[in-house]
Amino acid sequence: MTQPDHIIVGSGINALVCAAMLGGKGARVLILERNDRIGGCMRTEEITAPGFIHDVMATTFVLFITSPAFAALGADLARHGLEFCHTGTPTGVLRPDGSHAVLRTDRAANVAALNAIAAGDGDRHADDVGGIERNAGLLFGLLGGSLWSYPTAKLLAGDGWRRGPRGLAAFLGEALVPARGWLENTYRSETIRALWAPWVLHAGLGPEDAFSGQIARVIAFALEAAGAPIVKGGAKNLLAAFEALIRERGGDIRTGADVASIVQSNGRATGVRLASGETVHANKSVICSVTPTQLYGRLLGADAPQADVEATQKYRYGKGNFQIHYALSKPPAWRGEGLDKVALLHLTPGLDGVSKACNEAARGMLPEVPTICAGQPHALDPSRCPEGKAILWLQLPEAPRHIKGDAAGMLQAPADGQWTVALREAYADRAEAILAGHIEGFKASVIARRAYSPADLEAMNINLVGGDPYGGSSTIDQSFLWRPFKSSRNHQTGIKGLYHIGASTHPGAGLGGGSGFLLAGRL
Repeated sequence: MTQPDHIIVGSGINALVCAAMLGGKGARVLILERNDRIGGCMRTEEITAPGFIHDVMATTFVLFITSPAFAALGADLARHGLEFCHTGTPTGVLRPDGSHAVLRTDRAANVAALNAIAAGDGDRHADDVGGIERNAGLLFGLLGGSLWSYPTAKLLAGDGWRRGPRGLAAFLGEALVPARGWLENTYRSETIRALWAPWVLHAGLGPEDAFSGQIARVIAFALEAAGAPIVKGGAKNLLAAFEALIRERGGDIRTGADVASIVQSNGRATGVRLASGETVHANKSVICSVTPTQLYGRLLGADAPQADVEATQKYRYGKGNFQIHYALSKPPAWRGEGLDKVALLHLTPGLDGVSKACNEAARGMLPEVPTICAGQPHALDPSRCPEGKAILWLQLPEAPRHIKGDAAGMLQAPADGQWTVALREAYADRAEAILAGHIEGFKASVIARRAYSPADLEAMNINLVGGDPYGGSSTIDQSFLWRPFKSSRNHQTGIKGLYHIGASTHPGAGLGGGSGFLLAGRL
């Protein structure tokens, strides 16, 4: 292609959204990806046995199909072959004593089911998700909008006028309540508390973190409204659709193109230099979908503004992630009615169990009883495996980046604190023992298993620092106006023509493509 208007470093969901949106406005965009494939945390492979198609990392796209980016791009992506598979039971929970709950994409059915578990809890669920609906304009404006902007100021001023200043302050204060406070003060049933407690982990938070209660309610609303869809045939097909659309709009994508540094001229970013020595120039901007560590360390080096270097040194990364994938000879026979079609089923003792495992991981310990999120892709998309067979996608969201010990006192932590193959498999055995306790004849049904430690995930994607899939801790002090830094202003950097997007920037992690969409709209 001729010299691009914009160079985008990285190819995760935000980069792809940004490229497609800019291309749709006539800009020439070049994506440079250091790996041999695009996608960031979206990666599809046959990693266990032939014919078993696994999404190795990210798999659920509820944030994407409910996003402004999908509203703008969905029809064109569908034209290029993108299809989603759905189920009417997006999530559920199963506890060690066999008690369980299932959420449906039907509010009336959910109210009845939760009331049957504990009188009044279904009505309280309706109040919670109804509250998200009633406040959707303000909530989603703050969660997905450019915060330093006239529209956001107007939104807050209008809401303050409607509620009154004290009413707006009360609403924002209520939004800061941790999930524990919300769940214990709202629901009588431990099982219903257990249904929602694990979901805060998928936002990079813990049950005791400020704002975790509000984000859990938002997730509850989204799951009930839109389910937990997966891409038909694997997330690779979403990537193929994006690539086709970007190229159709005049863009280009290069894999195996490792950007080593940002090129500047007269205080402005003008291009990039690849590890191969090649220099590529841009007419208008360089956009980096990376972590602060990558941007202000490796890519800018001595040219990075000192204030940003210091802020990067204070930036905190969150817990690691642990993944396990199974190829099974038959669908799981869960010890709980109605669980066979649930898209994402959490196995946990409950709120206290999530809290305990989260705290152990934060202290560098291998959790004694990890929270397990079990995805069942075959239940939504039978094309993922041979007929009659099954796949399990397991995510353990509480894993230490640096190992100091084992909360169960059974496994020996390496002297250097690093994950080893032996420790990875031993920890996977711990999770498998929990899984086998919930599924009749599970071990006999296993064809193959593949586990990934936090170190393995970082090796696949350098933006997953210590296996953190959320681009950095998502606690309130590193969110909204303060993501990534306290001085951050939308997606600007201290260098003209250089912009920062990705999970480390507002609106944070997930597959919504929010930062790419917001920056493209501005540019």
